[in-house]
Amino acid sequence: MEKTAIIQIFEQLRKTLQFVIQNESWPGYECGLTEEEFLDFKKTINKEVQLNPWFTKENCYKALSGIVHLIEKESLESFSNKYPFAEKPKTVALIMAGNLPFVGFHDLLCTLLTGNCALCKLSSSDARIPLKIIEWMQQWNPEMKERIRISAGPIKDYDAVIATGSNNSIAQFETYFSHVPHLFRKNRTSVALLDGTESNEELEALASDCFDFFGMGCRNVSKLFVPEGFNLNRIFENFLGQTHLIQHHKYGNNYDYNRTVYLMNQIPFLDNNAFMLKEDEGLHAPLSVIFYEYYTDKKDVLNRLEALKDELQAVVGHGYIPFGKAQAPDITDFADGVDTCVWLNTL
Repeated sequence: MEKTAIIQIFEQLRKTLQFVIQNESWPGYECGLTEEEFLDFKKTINKEVQLNPWFTKENCYKALSGIVHLIEKESLESFSNKYPFAEKPKTVALIMAGNLPFVGFHDLLCTLLTGNCALCKLSSSDARIPLKIIEWMQQWNPEMKERIRISAGPIKDYDAVIATGSNNSIAQFETYFSHVPHLFRKNRTSVALLDGTESNEELEALASDCFDFFGMGCRNVSKLFVPEGFNLNRIFENFLGQTHLIQHHKYGNNYDYNRTVYLMNQIPFLDNNAFMLKEDEGLHAPLSVIFYEYYTDKKDVLNRLEALKDELQAVVGHGYIPFGKAQAPDITDFADGVDTCVWLNTL
């Protein structure tokens, strides 16, 4: 299968997802789907929240918009031209996480654009949307059935592995997959470095960096580095748009639990009845909590960030990722800072 044919599939996918995002009713065959297929996918999204309460309709569409952004035609062509296309494809097992809708899409994209075959092990928390999209791709070009396969049981017949999971999962990955070339991704988180000159608009955008997808992604900001004397009320004032999260029962349960733990242990925190701010040197804040830490010398923070780079996925702030863009990565933003395509080219 030629690279041009694979790129055409992704171009069609981008158009189809745009139609899905923009239309409630079937727009016609120009969307690349029959009316039955289009409405069936809409039902899948609407039903998702019943099967996985974290996958709200809003979050599903937000994730689909992220995929559309990744595969814009010009960036897709420019990106794909940077890497050789394998003459003899390898089968790469993709063990996908399930914390966000189709969070493993970028790995699938890289695998196919480098001429390799994907053996996808979907998370039980996120099996339905990826499966539908993969079925479309196979339908648009039957040769894709040889390039993408779904593993329903134990993973067999693979040459390499890309696996994403919790820190506890890494030990299992090492046990089962260390005998083949592998790329393992453990838990990471993201931070924001504030300098005190941020506008209200930037802080409002930062709220999205913290709470998009309920803050469950590795690119969500869970820790703020703020200059000494920074008025933390500005965070609460500009994060008001996120207070609706408390109405979500699972998020609300996490908020109630963490608040109770802090109160019972007499741990100081700040609260606006929707999320909490807690002064803490740690990085990985629990759901509904944002850690913060004051600094006096920015150089000290930069040294900290360098020392913690293996635990960080992204840094938001002036001179870093713009506010509001943490959960909108470009196609060249590789997980853990490792160029997946370069790694795939070594197989």
